[in-house]
Amino acid sequence: MTAKKELQVSAVENGTVIDHIPANKLFDVINILGIQNSENTVTFGYNLNSGKLGKKAIIKISDKFLCDEEINKLALVAPSAKINIIKDFEVVEKKTVQVPSHVEGIVKCVNPKCITNHQRVRTKFDVVGSSPIVLKCHYCEKLTDQEHIVII
Repeated sequence: MTAKKELQVSAVENGTVIDHIPANKLFDVINILGIQNSENTVTFGYNLNSGKLGKKAIIKISDKFLCDEEINKLALVAPSAKINIIKDFEVVEKKTVQVPSHVEGIVKCVNPKCITNHQRVRTKFDVVGSSPIVLKCHYCEKLTDQEHIVII
């Protein structure tokens, strides 16, 4: 008997599919991308079986394509994620999320004394580790590990 393969979350005609999100990071991804405020149709699956992750999540957003800043935010929260661009129900492009070498204006510095927490100064970080992610503040040089990253 052959196993029947079926979609666990409905198909998207045009838009973006974010797959291979660690299940425990789904709601972080929804929050950092502002999906909860979207007018677009959004479907997601949670705690789906995954050979790589054990349990994974998937998000499908109709008629939405992520910009570079959104992809960078995604990379900081779910670096194992994969992005599929869908047109006419077909995958036309696959992207692997890559942790950028430099991050500006999307993460808060964990140092309460940092200038970025007291003045209108855009945050800047160098990525000094990518697995797990470690960020180094450009101004105070404080290190922020992946578990303490706060997206602005």
